[in-house]
Parts: sequence; C-alpha cells; structure tokens
Amino acid sequence: MSAVPTVREKVPIHEPRTGGRLVFVDVLRVVLIMLVIAHHAGQAYGPTGGDWPVTEPESMDWLGSFFSVNAAFFMGLLFLLAGYFVPRSYDRRGPGAFLKGRLKRLGIPLVVFALVVHIPGAYSMDEESSSLGEFLRNAYDNGLQEVYIHLWFLGHLLFYSALYVLGRWLLDRRERSGAVSWPVPGHGAIIAFVVALALASWLVRSSYPIDEWVPLFFVLATEPAHLPQYMGMFAIGVIAYRGDWLRRISVATGMIWLTIGVVASAALYSVRAFSPETWRDVVDTGEGLTIDSLMYPAWEAVICAGLSVGLIVLFRERFNRAGKILLAMAAASYTTYILHWMIVVFTQMGLEGVDMPILAKFLIVTGVGVILAFWLGHLARRVPGLRVVLGIQPDRTRKAEPDATRP
Repeated sequence: MSAVPTVREKVPIHEPRTGGRLVFVDVLRVVLIMLVIAHHAGQAYGPTGGDWPVTEPESMDWLGSFFSVNAAFFMGLLFLLAGYFVPRSYDRRGPGAFLKGRLKRLGIPLVVFALVVHIPGAYSMDEESSSLGEFLRNAYDNGLQEVYIHLWFLGHLLFYSALYVLGRWLLDRRERSGAVSWPVPGHGAIIAFVVALALASWLVRSSYPIDEWVPLFFVLATEPAHLPQYMGMFAIGVIAYRGDWLRRISVATGMIWLTIGVVASAALYSVRAFSPETWRDVVDTGEGLTIDSLMYPAWEAVICAGLSVGLIVLFRERFNRAGKILLAMAAASYTTYILHWMIVVFTQMGLEGVDMPILAKFLIVTGVGVILAFWLGHLARRVPGLRVVLGIQPDRTRKAEPDATRP
C-alpha cells in the first residue's frame, strides 16, 4: 500500500461531495464499530486469549476464528480512517491548536474513564491484590490493560498524532512543505505493504507473542504483536490523504483485493474448524525468527491489506449515501466506542446463569450492545457536561471538517 512519491508537491484535495464529509467513510466506520462491539460481546463465550470480567463455562470454538480475522484488520482499518483526516486538521489549525484539540478530544475521556471507571471497577473485582498499590503494580506488570481496557485506542491515536506533529515540523523545516504527492497504489505497492507488515510483525512477535501487553514508554498500554499493523495503517491513512486514495483507488484493484481478503479469511475459518492440529502448527510456532513463525503474520497481513482495500472501495461504490439514522449513528460513533464496553459487560453479567444456548447469549449481547451504545452515544452529544467528559466536539466544528480522531 506504500509507494515512492514521483512528484514532491502539494496535492489539491477536493472537498468531499456530500455535506463536507466522505459519507462512505462514515458508513464504514459505523460497521467497524459494530464489529468491535460484536468482538467484545464474544469474549465471554469464545476462546479469548486474555482476561475478561465474564466467562461462561460453555464456549463456542468458532468465535476463535472470528476473533483472529477481526484482529487481522479491523483496528488497523480504524487507524487508517483516523489517520486519513489528520493532515487536513493539522493544515487548517496548525500544530498548537491541533495538539490542543487532540488532548481535549482524546486525553480527557481517557483520563476520566481510567481514573473514575476502569481502575475502581477493576480493583473492586480483583481478588488477589491486598491494596490499591499492589493492584496498580500488578496492572503495570500486565501492560496497564486494567487501566486502559478498550481505550488504549485513544491513547495510541494521541501518541500517533504527536508523532505526526513532530514529523511535520521536521519536514517543514527541511523542505518548507509537509505535503507530498503519493501516487495511488497498485498491486505492486499493496504487495510491498503486505511483505513489510508481515516481516515487521514476524520480527516483533519473536519477542512478544499475541495477547502479551506492555506499558510502552511506561504509560501506554500496548500489544506489541499488532503494533506494526496499527502504526503502519495510521501512516498509510496519512499518506493516502494527500493523494485522495480513498476516492481514487480503482474499482478493479479494490475488488481483486477484497476477493483475496475474503478467501484468506475463509481459509483461516476452514483450517481452524476442520484441522485444529494444522491450526496449532501455524499459530503455536514457538519463539525465534523461523520460516514457520513467519506464516501466521503473513496470513494476517494478507487479510489486513485485502479487506482494508476491498472494503473501502466496496463502501465507496455501494454505500456512499446514508439516511438520517445511519448519519446519526456515524456522528455518535466516537462516543459509542467509548461507552460500548460497559454496556457489553453489564449485559453479559445480566445473562450469567440464564439457561439459554450460548449462541443466543452472544447474539443478545451484540444486539443490545449495538442498540444501547449508539443510542446513548447519540444522547450524550446533547448533554453539555458529558460532551466535555467524552471529548465531543461542538457541532459547528464537526460540520467544518472530518474528524481526525473518530475510531
């Protein structure tokens, strides 16, 4: 997905066609947030690799494939969509106002929820720690997962935004221009991205396996195994903006890579379902930089590139219009991401001990999570105090520019 720029010049960026926004990006973001909710809804009912507040004795093994395919692309694609609008926001506001806006938008809800919701909630359910100090030490040893929970995404967006400001400052000092023209990627560039992502993930995972979390720079909850995907996709989003890639990448390229992504995902489901021993050989390859341990990062990289490129083009061609309900959901998507975790966990707790098929519980939690999270996210935009706590921008700002921080 990367390419070497042929012309170093500012690229004119055309205004989106509908209401100052790329509608298909909003629709795609809503679908990805629904997928995040379903992913967390399944944590109580499938073979999750980490800890979860609710665990049912019965487990649906196929959810493991669902988790694996999701992890291969959906957070990376959210980072790409967020990174796509960062240059425009920076150009309009300047470095100081841009960073100040990111701190308000991302930092305030992250700090408030960590201190008021996550730490008290996790500490109250912790049966091992004898004191708050011991709990915090254990949380640090576990990569600060209990502190951030799902809001690690906000922390990473803030960190990547700061890196962008630093990069623009260095580039502007050297070349007096932060805007570089990058040609729309073809198959060769996309393959190069797949190879680079696979190799980077392979290298990192030789020391940090999937689901191992560390406190990056002592403060940022991070899963190193997927860090190359997240940082790489955010960078691709930044680069894509200057070339208007989301609207200019060809339909043929998108459909070919969508097919590749779907086939790779279906193959993952099939191998895990029908040949679990083969699946274990692919994933559980031990430590070290071996050919065997390269297979799974490469598989994930193909899914990531295939589904990301393909879904962007598919939604651009088929879902570039939206009704009032879908547009309202798009406007509430950021708040929905922040609120959904609590709704999902409380619904799972409410269904504990209820005698019903495990699949039914998964579907109920997913449905309730989607409906309540988007509804509450929409209502929260109308409450002044909550607007500040949740980092919700004023309506006039939201209409003026695409949101560079929405998940």
